[in-house]
Amino acid sequence: MGPFDWLPHAPLEPLRLDWLSGVELAVLRLDRIDPLISGNKWFKLTGHLAQAQNARGIISLGGAYSNHLHALAAAGKRFGFPTVGLLRGHPQDTPTVLDLKAFDMHLHWLGYGGYRARHEPAFWLPWREHYPHLHPVPEGGGGLAGASGCGVLVEQARAQLQALGWADYDAWWLAAGTGTTLAGLVLAEAGAHPVYGALAVPDDHGVAQNIGAIVQAGYELLDASRGGFAKVDPVLLDFIDTTQQTCGLPLEPLYTGKALMALKAQVEAGRFTPGTRLIFVHTGGLQGRRGFTG
Repeated sequence: MGPFDWLPHAPLEPLRLDWLSGVELAVLRLDRIDPLISGNKWFKLTGHLAQAQNARGIISLGGAYSNHLHALAAAGKRFGFPTVGLLRGHPQDTPTVLDLKAFDMHLHWLGYGGYRARHEPAFWLPWREHYPHLHPVPEGGGGLAGASGCGVLVEQARAQLQALGWADYDAWWLAAGTGTTLAGLVLAEAGAHPVYGALAVPDDHGVAQNIGAIVQAGYELLDASRGGFAKVDPVLLDFIDTTQQTCGLPLEPLYTGKALMALKAQVEAGRFTPGTRLIFVHTGGLQGRRGFTG
């Protein structure tokens, strides 16, 4: 399968919000790259697809609201390769799952215990036997292959700085779910600019370990999970609504909403002085808002 030379372009836009208090913020809009294959997921997939040229399709795993599986299934539908999804929990028809079916992804529900075994060394053996012609991709498109595909985001952002009137920037800020995109930015920056990751999941989800297996320095992780992955509260939802009303930026409550809210807290705490220039990565995932009210 492949090779795939589709490389979408993410616009870099200024973001004006009162609470920035002199901090300058631009948002790299990965949510705008494509109506279906949205966000950081395609960039993470590119490295894995490059390794899958001798395969006929892709098998991967995620939950019932998985942005990764959604992007993978949409890519398979568009580019004509089969996809298989291994899902956490028991059968349910979320808007995301209905899309997976519409995109012709073949689904297997693993239960919760079965899904927890995904880190076991022998996890993939029966699936490789059942689907010998498919290339396995880890949860969220993670690993070095996934991180390497995200390096182009640094190039895309730097190419648009002049249009903002910026000669340079001071740091990156983004949500971290597996840490793969963050690791890719750190690799591409090679120490030039720090990368801040707002953790959308608790410490026990292994994000620090995932990142540490790829890069050892050049980043900082901050808790933004607000009690756990997919934990949503009225304050967060109000922040998301207010942000969209104020500047037109749509956010979702699992990743981007929590990440930008965590940045607000850090700005208010004085971490970033007026004049600091930050790039916030909108990692997409807006499809996951459907049917999700918290």
